[in-house]
Amino acid sequence: MIFTCMRDCVEFLEKEGELIRIESELDPNLEMAEVHNRVFESGGPAILFQKVKGSKFPAVSNLFGTYKRALKILEPELSKVATLVKLISDPSTALKSPINSLKSLTSLIHALPSKKRANSLKYQLLNSSVLDCRCQIADLPMIRCWSGDGGAFILLPQVLSVEPTDKIKPNSILKSNLGMYRIQLSGGDYILNREVGLHYQIHRGIGNHHAKALERNQPLPVSIFIGGPPAHTLAAIMPLPEGMPEVAFAGVLAGRSFRYGIINGDIDNIKINKCNRSIIGNSLINNIISLDADFCITGRVVSGKTKPEGPFGDHLGYYSLAHDFPYIEVDAVYHRKDAIFPFTVVGRPPREDSVFGKIIHEITASAIPHKLPGVTAIHAVDVAGVHPLLFAKAMDRYVPYDNKKPRELLTHANAILGTGQLSLAKYLIISSHNDNPELNINDEMGFFIYALERIDFAKDIHFQTCTTMDTLDYSSEGLNEGSKVVMVVAGEKKRELLRYFPSDIYIPEPFSNPRLAAPGIVVVTGSKFKNYAAAEKEINILTENLNVQNRAERLPLFVVVDDSIEASYDFATFLWITFSRSNPSHDIYGSGSFTSFKHWGCKGPLVIDARIKPFHAPPLTPDPLVVKKIDELAGRGRPLYGIF
Repeated sequence: MIFTCMRDCVEFLEKEGELIRIESELDPNLEMAEVHNRVFESGGPAILFQKVKGSKFPAVSNLFGTYKRALKILEPELSKVATLVKLISDPSTALKSPINSLKSLTSLIHALPSKKRANSLKYQLLNSSVLDCRCQIADLPMIRCWSGDGGAFILLPQVLSVEPTDKIKPNSILKSNLGMYRIQLSGGDYILNREVGLHYQIHRGIGNHHAKALERNQPLPVSIFIGGPPAHTLAAIMPLPEGMPEVAFAGVLAGRSFRYGIINGDIDNIKINKCNRSIIGNSLINNIISLDADFCITGRVVSGKTKPEGPFGDHLGYYSLAHDFPYIEVDAVYHRKDAIFPFTVVGRPPREDSVFGKIIHEITASAIPHKLPGVTAIHAVDVAGVHPLLFAKAMDRYVPYDNKKPRELLTHANAILGTGQLSLAKYLIISSHNDNPELNINDEMGFFIYALERIDFAKDIHFQTCTTMDTLDYSSEGLNEGSKVVMVVAGEKKRELLRYFPSDIYIPEPFSNPRLAAPGIVVVTGSKFKNYAAAEKEINILTENLNVQNRAERLPLFVVVDDSIEASYDFATFLWITFSRSNPSHDIYGSGSFTSFKHWGCKGPLVIDARIKPFHAPPLTPDPLVVKKIDELAGRGRPLYGIF
């Protein structure tokens, strides 16, 4: 669908029976997030919160809460974009479906952003846009999702920056970066209405712009868009090739060119249509404005200054702790007359952002063989937190007459770990496409079982130590620091996995309560983690015992956890606990382990220590008082009855 603003989308979803209105006033401090979580988990509709405590603006969430609803919002342009990606990857596809290919090519007309003279009086009188009105930061819905959050955050921001130059030129928009970077509105050391926090992770486009601004010792102009066409939100998180502007993708996906203006000159002279004109600070020259956004915050990152940002309940299911990050000095906050504030809630996956991940995968899947020749499929495991665990399939052709040793797979693994955001993967399990072309990489348990039946831990495990990690991953003691491991799988089946835990396998103290999480995978409860010296001593007792028990070979993976009942509840929980709470170089052990010419391997089962460590960020848990209040409001005859 083609939408010009968030209200268009809300009205469309209501007509489709995909949206509910909540008329009772709710607190943006925890209450709205709790309602959102319950509606999302029940597979419910989008939610329009008509009365937000402390704000005059309504808020909407769960827009993309189901894949079906996301398609309703984004089609038919989404299919055209997917076809375009296929055409770029393999032009011969145009011969198979010429009509669809032609339709997709015509959509490229929307890739070129459309500049408007946004600060002219004539434009303001004739067009409704984000420049209709002004407000302050404190007037926005101050949404706080988890009790440990350090303040209110914008949960679906589109943050635009351009490569620093002496002056924004007409083509600067094509050198812009539009990304979804965390914005903290309140709390900590930020001065309300004058400063907001900016958290960007490593390997993000805005980081390149910030680095160049620091080199020039000049501020970096930044604009934060909220709302507008939903396609703009998806564009902000698309992993596009370097040099391809997200605003071009946004125009194609929205079916409407990205409309923008440049705030330059005496913005105070703009005639604002009978709206509140309170101004925050002084207007900044050379900020790009998305005219279709519902809200826009303009400002600049001041050179060399940082403040603590966070904590924030993040998409791995844990808090991101407070760390020093750049911040934005705010110049102005603009909004449409009929603005609606969109938000989401992130936490342990799957959440609403998991639907984004599925859409992105479907758009980009056909481009993988083109971008990474020889790699046939990639799957970032959402339930494990995305970056902690990555599955891949690739061709192994170096010695086609001898497929007993994986060779080219290691080359492909290095290519994957050197590509864009894939470089943030912590565990990469890559299998030979030649051995089983039909292997479904999205069947997480099936792929894992297939790998464990074939892997040889004496030679097929390869570490990268002292390297960079995802900023949100706290499995190591240093921010952005950690390790990676590649496990390669090729050749014939080596073992039949046990589907039960034999009573004659001895589990020594302090380990207890062994349970199968899946065929061949055992989780055991360990003592509370003290330090790595103590952990190594304890786990060596376990590995030595497993080394002398023959049947343990059919149980090739043991995982030490804090609670084996919780870890074996379902396979998604097993994946989340195992791969979000372990640092490969520090937490992988093995029965019969050895080091030969710098290569580490083991002859018996692999052991991963996935216990919570003292330096780990705490997991997210709902606030019991808020849970109780929402329970009461959902009772028969109460305002939220029947909502979830």
